[in-house]
Amino acid sequence: METILLVAGDGIGPEIMEQAKRILGCFQKNMPLELIEKPIGGAAIDAYGNPFPQETDQVARAAKAVLLGAVGGPKWDALPLAQRPEKGLLGIRKALGLYANLRPLTIWPQLANFSPLKPEILENVSFTVVRELTGDLYFGEPRGLENKDGQRTAFNTMTYSETEIRRIAITAFDLARKGRKKVCSVDKANVLETMRLWREIVEEVHRDYSDVELSHMHVDNAAMQIVRQPSSFDVMLTPNMFGDILSDEAAVLSGSLGLLPSASVGGTSALYEPIHGSAPDIAGKDIANPIGMMLCVAMMMESSFNKPECAALIRQSVSDVLDSGMRTTDIWSSGTDKVSTDSMGKAVERRISSLL
Repeated sequence: METILLVAGDGIGPEIMEQAKRILGCFQKNMPLELIEKPIGGAAIDAYGNPFPQETDQVARAAKAVLLGAVGGPKWDALPLAQRPEKGLLGIRKALGLYANLRPLTIWPQLANFSPLKPEILENVSFTVVRELTGDLYFGEPRGLENKDGQRTAFNTMTYSETEIRRIAITAFDLARKGRKKVCSVDKANVLETMRLWREIVEEVHRDYSDVELSHMHVDNAAMQIVRQPSSFDVMLTPNMFGDILSDEAAVLSGSLGLLPSASVGGTSALYEPIHGSAPDIAGKDIANPIGMMLCVAMMMESSFNKPECAALIRQSVSDVLDSGMRTTDIWSSGTDKVSTDSMGKAVERRISSLL
């Protein structure tokens, strides 16, 4: 029996998690899966006074995979930084030893008209941003706020070790070998010593991957090429902060943040979450797009359970439902059928069941 930890979190997290449970239910008939639900983020603060309770921590460490909805919301904005819901996400990543975030971008042809880019630019666009998760400005020390020479001053430290760079580079090159065998490493080596080391180590790792093409690109140019020539990318390797920004920019190409999954890997387990966040403005309205979450289940089936056929079945079912004209509010247009979160989840569930 394999355990999957479900941490719905906040905002629309519980709504989209219900749809993930529908999809998992389709496969439980033939796979020994135990689903355990625990709180994280703001929901955990309300219940335990801690965004990442010990009980959630313990189950996460023992689980085969973790499926996460979203964390955060205005209800907890006034809390000190160290006690906010986002610390739950950082906490579970640290507990599981996750150092690589994978964000695949695929354009659904049924929804190409929702992208801000012209259709001809979107042709053959399919790439993955591989973002380092444990270093950079988010975790570097020293950091803080102080009064210096009579002025309020803030500081953060961008830092990377050779080990951190090497392991994320290996992740990117291994992934590229499964695709078009191209890695574009993003940095700012022209002005930052940290990024000079990044480029040096990436080139060292590349010596073991002569079958993979390596290119380097400064982050400002990468931001431009994502909207100018997105089809030129296969695997984009990024430091933590640059990846945070560029992956969100890339997500816009799909037409809706509600369509995209992600996986955080590197430890004994993996964590899967849609990229859209908690969206508190639409929470409880049954209008959130659950497709990103359902595609997280597909990524989980493929990567954590070695069931590529199940992953393909989920993706095909999502495509078939889109072909039928069903749309949640964020991807609705005249001539299509506007449906609720729950209705979209049930439709995909029915399609999977019919194909099993």
